[in-house]
Amino acid sequence: MQKPAASSPLVGVALVIGSCLSLPFGAAVAAQLFPVLGPWGVTSLRVAIAAVLLVVIVRPRPRKWTRPQWLAAVLFGVSLAAMNGFFYAAIDRIPLGPAVAIEFLGPLVLAAVLTRKVSDFTWVGVALLGMVVLGIDGLIGAEPLDPLGVVFILIAAGFWAMYIRMSARVGALIPGSSGLAMGLVVAAVLLIPVGIPAASTVAMDPQLLLLAAITAVLSSVIPYSFELAALRRLPQRVFGVLLSLEPAFATLAGWLILGQDATPLRLLAIALVIAASVGTTLGVRRDRRDGGPSGPFTAPIPLPD
Repeated sequence: MQKPAASSPLVGVALVIGSCLSLPFGAAVAAQLFPVLGPWGVTSLRVAIAAVLLVVIVRPRPRKWTRPQWLAAVLFGVSLAAMNGFFYAAIDRIPLGPAVAIEFLGPLVLAAVLTRKVSDFTWVGVALLGMVVLGIDGLIGAEPLDPLGVVFILIAAGFWAMYIRMSARVGALIPGSSGLAMGLVVAAVLLIPVGIPAASTVAMDPQLLLLAAITAVLSSVIPYSFELAALRRLPQRVFGVLLSLEPAFATLAGWLILGQDATPLRLLAIALVIAASVGTTLGVRRDRRDGGPSGPFTAPIPLPD
């Protein structure tokens, strides 16, 4: 007999790792479009293409949705639009390494809020230390960070925490990937004002349109689908710490794709975040074996309904 999703934490871990692998490559492609389309233009095209692809594949039927389902999908779309837009606006001004480290304050703070055991809090602290080390590494020998870029990435961090909460809410209320598809539609509609100039530009250049489509698949369709499925298998606090693998994979992608060196501090940061991820995952399995609480709403924060 097939195990229920909630009893398969290793599948959830694999999905998060897949998301973390896909995102850096999508960011590398997106960066090539910034000089032509701007960060918000790239965000709009990426979200719009991802929305079209998922609507065609999933074929959602929202007409029968309840008010709580619609509200969850709309708030999910708001978080998607703002999180992605401010992240791209930030990395247009500050280096990717420090940006990812600063943005990670969002899910780390969420994980700390949701934790209920000393061991969980310890692993969150280890992951946070890894983010600090990664941020220091990104600043050593570099120019000072652009203040507006830092503000943008802090805003993105807040919306990232909102995205995690609303993704779990959508996953609990709306079956399958229909909630994700409609969330992307909402985000695409919100980004229309900044997307019109970018759309007119790519319409004249098929190569730009291809790069935008690749960005949408690698940075939206694959990671968001994987994360939505992972949140059905893992507690949100665990999901938040596991996402600490993302800057580690981003560092690896920077070395492979952009030729950035893996300095000792960067390697230390990778070791810290992996240790936090492994420790948290082992804790989940131990909780299940001992009959402890599990599921994406182990320690819920009140949400609007």
